[in-house]
Amino acid sequence: MLSASDGPLWDAYDLAMLDLDGVVYIGGDAVPGAAEHLAAAREAGLRLAFVTNNASRPPSRVSSHLTELGVEAEESDVVTSAQAAASVLRERLGEGGRVVVLGGEGLHEAVTAAGLEPVAVDAEADAVATGYGPEVVWADIMRAAVRIRDGLWWVASNTDMTIPTAFGVAPGHGVLVETLRRFAEVEPVVAGKPARPLLDETVRRVGGRRPLMVGDRLDTDIEGAANAEVDSLLVLTGVTGLPELVAARPEERPTFIGADLAALGTAHAAPQDDGGRWSLEGWEASVDDGRLRVSGDGDADDWWRVVAAAAWAWRDEHDAEVDTDGVEPPRSGTDTAGR
Repeated sequence: MLSASDGPLWDAYDLAMLDLDGVVYIGGDAVPGAAEHLAAAREAGLRLAFVTNNASRPPSRVSSHLTELGVEAEESDVVTSAQAAASVLRERLGEGGRVVVLGGEGLHEAVTAAGLEPVAVDAEADAVATGYGPEVVWADIMRAAVRIRDGLWWVASNTDMTIPTAFGVAPGHGVLVETLRRFAEVEPVVAGKPARPLLDETVRRVGGRRPLMVGDRLDTDIEGAANAEVDSLLVLTGVTGLPELVAARPEERPTFIGADLAALGTAHAAPQDDGGRWSLEGWEASVDDGRLRVSGDGDADDWWRVVAAAAWAWRDEHDAEVDTDGVEPPRSGTDTAGR
């Protein structure tokens, strides 16, 4: 269940590990208010790290994009799944390990920076690393698949099944991972969220004793935080809406919920249970015969919190998802929608 924070989250934590797409920006545009909220967090003393499962872009390109959007970011503030994968490889192979690299510029750069040697798909190698890369050719994928099946150690940067593009949601690296997995009957070591290495790599590179993961996806950002044993903040500027939130499995449930990054600078109250009726700051939610019911008025963030608490409690007790038909979330601020 959700936790409480008497003061702003930026006082309770010293590092915010921020997912990018859906949290800081959407496509090529900044999330409204994101730059201002992050600037306020920095001013309050919170260290920021920008964490991405995208292994194709090197950190320098990511930080340049953020700067163009008005978000202060140095190259050292960005940590990618490619860097996490390279650290996993380096830890096992040591300096000079020979790695077949199937991926984009970001993965090649990370492997080289870790002191490893990228080699061709047919060369003598100690491991293969895969990541999203539109230029990877099918012939190389086939050869790598056979080598993985025959025993070559495999590290995958991430398992994201989709990736946002200018022409819509497209297949992500996870589709290739699934293809290789089924053919070779081998499970890769995964570096990106929800696996733990990426968040561990972020703390190692950026520092922080009390990290907080901030994301918009339950199955990568929030589950990744649970796997790394750190607290999490779910923001509702990306892919998670009411159906996804009420259906969250225990490992996908955040520590805190907020509409956007302004939630870093606010206190967070926790809903209270009174015999199945959950209340918080003017809102009350319950589940009757499997249907979610919400009444009252107040702040939108508190609406989401009380709804989550009621839905998760009912799901855990009945092992079934809550019916949200007819329930409309508040738009913003103080709103009485969803009665």
